[in-house]
Amino acid sequence: MDAKDVKRVLVVGAGTMGNGIAQVFARAGIEVGLVDVNEETLDRAKERIETGLKTLVEYGSVTEKEVAPILGRIETSTDLEAMAKGVDFALEAVVEVPDVKKEIFSRLEASCAEDTVLASNTSSLDIFNVVEVKNPKRLVGAHWFAPPHIIPLVEVAPGPETTQEVVDFTDGLMRRIGKETLVMKEFVPGFIVNRLQNAIAMPVLEMLAQGSASPEDIDRAVKLTLGIRLPIVGVVQTYDFTGLDLVHDIMKGIGMAHPVIDERVENGHLGAKTGKGIYDYGGRSEAEILNKRDKLYLQMVDHLSKIKALEPV
Repeated sequence: MDAKDVKRVLVVGAGTMGNGIAQVFARAGIEVGLVDVNEETLDRAKERIETGLKTLVEYGSVTEKEVAPILGRIETSTDLEAMAKGVDFALEAVVEVPDVKKEIFSRLEASCAEDTVLASNTSSLDIFNVVEVKNPKRLVGAHWFAPPHIIPLVEVAPGPETTQEVVDFTDGLMRRIGKETLVMKEFVPGFIVNRLQNAIAMPVLEMLAQGSASPEDIDRAVKLTLGIRLPIVGVVQTYDFTGLDLVHDIMKGIGMAHPVIDERVENGHLGAKTGKGIYDYGGRSEAEILNKRDKLYLQMVDHLSKIKALEPV
């Protein structure tokens, strides 16, 4: 099946992620079955979807006329087996507990059609080793970010046996509903974003535990530096602006080395200053590259200040 032909999807788990995911599918004109074991969770999910849509209306990205049809495309139930009938794509968004996910996928496999793609929104577990399905070729990772109806990215990752057809279908479906996708070559625990976030988490918690800095100071430090730079140059391209020769010396000084850096330094590819580093700058001069970067930085600083994003929410 082509992603453009999808008419109905199933979202299992109506909590923090599931309700927002259902909203995105429904907004894109796709019928959604939203399932949870708890009626109270489903009621709360409906309230959160309505609240989310109200915010989008206030912001101007959804009209009042669109709200009722969007809500009308979402059907809630505690009966997974009944809701699984006739869906083209099923996405699990339940708690990060292996046994719970095993049970969900066992029920999905028994209830969904043989060609239904089975996806997981897991943020940390190796779903391909956790769950047991008879046809692992149709199993794929599709990791969303909170709040799902606002954050653009969905990371798509194949397992060892996932077919390219399933990966392409999932990628196409995510793009059809308005998402930016990042298709990984293979699954790694935490995908990309959570893997990076996890590297930040422990030092932050250590500083808080030791009283080295207040929560407000830590967040302010990040907003006033990484918050300005990362949207423009990301984490990889940052090395090119630091200078790979300097990065090499720093790593060498602390007893570390890495072929990604070492090989480029040996070949004289030091980053923006040589026109090539981890990125290739297409023959532009260092002045041209820095001019473009710095103007973007200035715009980012102005924008964040204007919307008061540097203050706590």
